[in-house]
Amino acid sequence: MSTKRQVHLAAHFPGVNNTTIWSDDRAESQIAFSSFEHFARNAERGFFDFLFLAEGLRLREQKGRIHDLDVVGRPNTLAVLAALAGVTDHIGLVGTLQTTFNEPVELAKQLATLDHLTDGRAGWNVVTSSDAFHGANFRRGGFLDHADRYTRAAEFIAVSRELWDSWQADAVVADTAAGGALADGVFADRSGIHDVDHHGPQFDVTGTFPVPRSPQRHPVIVQAGDSDEGRDLAAANAEVIFSLHTEFDDAQAFYRDVTERLERVGRSKDELQILPGATFVIGSSAEDAEERSNAIRRAQVSPATAIAFLEQVWNRDLSSYDVDGPLPTIEPDYEGTAITRGRARHTRDVPALVQSWRDLAEAEHLSIRDLVIRASTRGGFVGTASHIAAEIDRYVQERATDGFVVVPHTNPYGLDEFVDTVVPLLQERGVYRQSYDEGATLRQTLDLPGTIRDRSAAARTAAAAGPARAAASAGVLA
Repeated sequence: MSTKRQVHLAAHFPGVNNTTIWSDDRAESQIAFSSFEHFARNAERGFFDFLFLAEGLRLREQKGRIHDLDVVGRPNTLAVLAALAGVTDHIGLVGTLQTTFNEPVELAKQLATLDHLTDGRAGWNVVTSSDAFHGANFRRGGFLDHADRYTRAAEFIAVSRELWDSWQADAVVADTAAGGALADGVFADRSGIHDVDHHGPQFDVTGTFPVPRSPQRHPVIVQAGDSDEGRDLAAANAEVIFSLHTEFDDAQAFYRDVTERLERVGRSKDELQILPGATFVIGSSAEDAEERSNAIRRAQVSPATAIAFLEQVWNRDLSSYDVDGPLPTIEPDYEGTAITRGRARHTRDVPALVQSWRDLAEAEHLSIRDLVIRASTRGGFVGTASHIAAEIDRYVQERATDGFVVVPHTNPYGLDEFVDTVVPLLQERGVYRQSYDEGATLRQTLDLPGTIRDRSAAARTAAAAGPARAAASAGVLA
């Protein structure tokens, strides 16, 4: 009898986007620790693999004003995760942190410290940016070309691994709490510690890394890029991919594509978990769930949000348009300065996108708001708890995913119903844990093998050859 594949679940803290319904009666603060604490404790109650936080480096703007969804603030990810380390015991803590506007020594130090504080539960969602709007607040400004961002990311990861590996597992470290402090005037030798001497196209790093080897050796690497460069970077470096592909056939195609890329860089599929982000709406019946889903999707797109969403594509002030009327007949401004700053464009091919929206709106008689609801919200899993559990199981058993990053639509209570109703049904199916393994690191909780083999020298050699080759040389799992 074949053994069922196990479902992996992560929880995405509701962020400043229109997936989150801030008008909900139970919505609470985006920055109060009580919100983060409730969400983290609840995810741990549901035996989730990890909690996932996004991060914004700057408040987004539209037409020179702060975007309406950013007025709640965007707190520092590492500070929140460090605080959550004190109120959780088992769940992994993963933060989204930039390779474009950070430096390897400082970020590697912060992540290694978090891994110590959590006894090996830290993870790093590696993201890039070529956005000069964000870059204006950093020393390097907006200099980085789009084509260079994955080259920098690959070398950033390689340098971080050199730093984390510069302390051997048996390095002698005096522990003052255990009475192991060195006598006055006596200095420790370098037993098990070596300096890093890295010189590459993006970074020059020389010296001794200040943090001993952490419980996992390296924090778990998560990656969310979907371009060819992003997929190459993930295949070479990631242990978890946060995917956008949630429709079954699309998810299976993405799964196959990434698996093939893993093989090309000498890795097996066992060394990577693919977890698409997925929303959910639970009802007492299929009809009830569909009705709730429609109400939620409409609440996610207020009239102001609908117009703002359309303006991001048209690059024009559309505030005079009736949100319940037809799409604008005026053409988008392709050449003008972007009126939206700090948000990624929906597509590089704006004319094709606009035409597809016009065709859809005409065929189905959609208003501006109806169209934006269709384009910007995802139905995700909609149905009874039994139906949702069965679908999650189907995706995993048929290798469309290894599980999901669950994205609730309210903060901080949006995960509660899923934990109370769907998780027990997954457990009954024998595809989901009923407890954590005591003392397990995040890498062990994710059923990932081994630790990461050092291939830093190869990464330095390949870095100058372009993002795909650099990414493919930066490191694999042993």
